[in-house]
Parts: sequence; structure tokens; C-alpha cells
Amino acid sequence: MFFRKLNARHFSIVIPFLFYVILLGLVYKYSIPLKSETKPKNFMSILEKIRKKKHDIKKDSVIELQEVSKRLPPVQLLTTVFKKVDVDGNDLLTLTEISEYIHKRTTLHIEEAMKENFGLFMSIDKNPRNGVISWSEYHAYFLLTHGVDEEYIRNHPEKHPGLGRSLKETIARDKASWSEAAKSDPDFLTLDEFLAFRHPESSHATLLTLVDDLLDKLDRDGDEMLTEEEFAVLQVSGGETLVSQGEVRRRAEFRNVIDTDSNSLADRHELLNYIDPRNPRHAREESETLVTLADTDHDGKLSLQEVLAKMDLFLGSKMIDTARSFHDEF
Repeated sequence: MFFRKLNARHFSIVIPFLFYVILLGLVYKYSIPLKSETKPKNFMSILEKIRKKKHDIKKDSVIELQEVSKRLPPVQLLTTVFKKVDVDGNDLLTLTEISEYIHKRTTLHIEEAMKENFGLFMSIDKNPRNGVISWSEYHAYFLLTHGVDEEYIRNHPEKHPGLGRSLKETIARDKASWSEAAKSDPDFLTLDEFLAFRHPESSHATLLTLVDDLLDKLDRDGDEMLTEEEFAVLQVSGGETLVSQGEVRRRAEFRNVIDTDSNSLADRHELLNYIDPRNPRHAREESETLVTLADTDHDGKLSLQEVLAKMDLFLGSKMIDTARSFHDEF
């Protein structure tokens, strides 16, 4: 009945109107779900990127790499580290890339050693808890961490005839290191001495001892400071000057690295900074050594093939095993 009353003029108005309403309905029906789907998708994508970035930062952690290195085969480990060192991603390692990576590993290793020292000291100092660690306390901890039975630890013979050769050699090295670190009492270690015992490279006292040794060898006038001449020109016993091909290099090192206030004298503070493993010059010198020994095509850079060809060299370096390298030096 309704449509019968509509004439041509009405149809010219109604039909476009109905078409417009239907079109709006279709747009509404299909556009709303699209918006509701797009936002979560974009949001989840952003979250995923954030998670990935956090994971990448964690993967780049020097501390985590120490744990990873215990599980990876040598070739895979060297390949993994190579990619981390290769900052510009051109499959070649420059002196700068290697040096900066070693310096970063060194700094983090020392920071971690100092943080760990207090907690470990407190956990070992318990029989009795008196603020120092005895050899027997440390030795019990050492045996326990190496899987030795607690009953054996309580009643073991002094020379450990039943232990393996490798473990006994480690105990002997520990005893020697203990004797060097125990300055105040040969039978006990204080907190600082315990740091020097386990991580001599992190101990201020150990570094001061190295400064004393350097002055004893080179300070010819006994003024507790070094001149450029004393540092660069070496002498043998009896005062005879030793002609050295490294004299020019040592003079440059004194001026550019040691004498930071440019007064032509190196005092104890400057020598301490020079010896400190966190000084970037150590990382630079090691990176120069690695490149010199492994750079077979003499382009001043290292490819992965060159690194793998000198596998033992790199596995023992601070680029891979910072802790072992330090403990071999000290």
C-alpha cells in the first residue's frame, strides 16, 4: 500500500536515501572490526619489539656470555663473540672494535668480582663467624663446590691421597695464592685480602704492591717518582745502561699515557692508574697483539676465518675468557 502511493518524484528521493543508509551500514559493519583488530595488532607488535630489545640487551651482557661460553663448542663460541664484537656488521674486526669490547669485558669482570666478594666472604665466614676466613673454612667451601662428600670434608687427610691430580694441583695453587694474600695473619684472610686472593686484578692492595715493585725496579734516585729517563732507559745490575729497541716507544708511552699532568714526573697515583687493568691501554695493547698474530692477510683487520685459525689464542684472551686470562697474569 505504501509503495503504491509513491510517485516517481518520491522514488527519486527514497531510493538514494535507502542506498545511502545501506552503504553506511556496510561501512560500519566492516570498518569497526578492522579498527579493533588493527590496534591490538600494532600494540602487540610494539610490545614484541620491546621484549626483543630487552632480550638483545641481555644477550649482549658480558656476564651472561661467561655462562654461555661454558656450554658452547669453541667454534660456535668464537663465532658468537665475533658477531658481538663486529659492531658495524661488515664481517671484519678492527683494532677499535676489539679494544672496546675487551675494555668493556674487563670493567664488568672487575665490577662483578667486587660485588660478589662480600657475599661470598660472609657465606664462608661461619665456623666461627668472626670477620675473617680461615684456610679450613675456605678449603671446606672449595671441596664442597667441587662435589666432594661432606663426610670426607669433615675428616679428610691433609694431603688428599684419594683426590684427582687436577684438583690437588688447584689446591696447591690456592695455598700459594693464600700465602701471598695473607698480609696481616698467615692463617686468616680479611675481606680485602680475600678479594686479593680470589681476584688480585680487582684488589687495590695488589695494584699498590705492583706500583711498589715498579718503583723498586726503575726509581734510580729513590724519590718515589719516575722520570721519563728512568722509565724509558733500562739498566742492568751495576748501573750499566741497557740499549733497548723499545726506548722510543716507552718514551712515547710515558708522555702520552703515564704522565697525565704533563709535569715530566710520574707519581704513585699516575703509576697506579697506569697499572690498573681498567685503564684502556691494556685492552688496546691486547687487541694489537691479537691482530698482529692472527692477521694473515695483513689488512689490519680480522675475519672470522682468521680468528678460527688462531682458536687457542683467542680462547685464552680477555676477548673470550676474561677471568682465566687475568688469573694467568696475576
